[in-house]
This record gives sequence, structure tokens and C-alpha cells, in this order.
Amino acid sequence: MQRMPNAIQLTDLTRDDLVEMYAYPVEASVPYVRVNFVTSIDGAVSVDGRSGGLGTPADHKVFALLRDLADVIVVGAGTARAENYGAAHTDSELRRRLHREGLGGDAQGTPPPIAVVTARAALDPASRLFTDTGARPIVFTTAAAPDDSKKRLIDAGAEVIVAGENQCEAENIRTSLDALGLRRVLCEGGPSLFGEFLTAGAVDDLCLTLSPQLVGGTAGRIAVSPKAAPTPMEPRHLLLADDGTILTRWERAATRG
Repeated sequence: MQRMPNAIQLTDLTRDDLVEMYAYPVEASVPYVRVNFVTSIDGAVSVDGRSGGLGTPADHKVFALLRDLADVIVVGAGTARAENYGAAHTDSELRRRLHREGLGGDAQGTPPPIAVVTARAALDPASRLFTDTGARPIVFTTAAAPDDSKKRLIDAGAEVIVAGENQCEAENIRTSLDALGLRRVLCEGGPSLFGEFLTAGAVDDLCLTLSPQLVGGTAGRIAVSPKAAPTPMEPRHLLLADDGTILTRWERAATRG
């Protein structure tokens, strides 16, 4: 059994250290799916329906870096609505440097697109996702979604991709992202989408932040699916922030090439 790495103080690390610790595999031949979540120490995934109440400066720092490293940010429609998602705004200089070094980013420094998963194409074309200046959003939906709903999203500027007949399937999403050349995948939830990727055996990496607070309430867990899908993971690092935030990274024990 792999032992948990010794804890490292976040303040002892430079940005370049963090880039090295969170870098995706170089030139991955297939999409590498990383999931990022924050929970309270009693396991709550949200406060009053939003994850923002769990955020800390350390979590925000890593959240931003993960976006800088990614080719695409995938999120479920419920999370996009609850968190009022807009376009991603990343560090253009860092993304250009990451691209030069083969670690991620983008040659022009442009931010990664947001890809929203919605079986019924149930998104508001007037929401920030479509009105915020940034990369063109991607919408994964189904053949069964109303054609007029899909057309409204296309007219609002989205690239609409059918990823299943009645539900969006994780493997179809991965295949579509691969065809677009988007292989460094960052999934920001929610729990149902995480569960879909987990059940499909498509989760390669989990970045999990423990926020130093107790929440209680009725908030659910970070992954929800109709059936269990035990997936052995190996710890890669454990970082400690001065305020008690714990940042962990876990990688699938047998990752794809």
C-alpha cells in the first residue's frame, strides 16, 4: 500500500513548485480527466447550495492554477447555474509559458473554454456563461434534448455536441474532447457529473481541498452515482496552509497512457 506523502507547508512553495506538482502528464495520448472539489472537514460539499462558502485563499490559489493548466473546464449544468458560471479568466502570461514548456496552457495565452453538461440543453442563453467575454462555451447534451433549446444555445454562441441519446455519457464526452484536441480536462463538478465519470472509469486524478470548518446541514458528498465504483487511488501530495486548509492530490493507481 502506498504511504501518504509527508505534509508540505504551502508557504514553502513557489508558483513553479506548484506547477510541477499539479502538471498534467506531458503529451497525454488520450484525455486525462482531473476532478477538483472542496469539502468541509465533516464532508459537506456546499453551504446553502454553493461551494463558495467553503473556499479559502489557499483553495482559490490552487483553483486558479488548475484552470491555468487545463485545456478545458467541464462542469454540470446544476453547478453552472448554482455558481453563476461565466467564462474562465486565466493568467495569459502563465498559460503561454506553460505551453512553451509542454505543461499545458495555450500558445496565445487564451483561457480554456467552459464545457457544460446538460441532458436537456437546459441553459439560459442570457446567463453569464454566454454573455461573459471569453472562450466560446461548449455544451454537451443529448439527441433527446429539444431542438429549439439546442438552437437557442447555438445562436447564443455555444458549440453544441450530442454526447448520448437520453443522457450524456462520460466516454462520449471524452471522445469528443479528444477530437477537439482538448486532452487536459478539469472537471469542477457537480457530484452527479463526478459520479458519471467515476462509474465510467474515466477519473484519472482528484484534487481535493479540505476546508477547515464544520458545516452540518444536508449537503451531499462529492460524487453521487446509481452504483458504487471502487477506484484505487494513490496519494501524490498533501499541502498545509497557515489557516488549516489541507490540499491533497490523488492519482488513479493504473492511469491511462
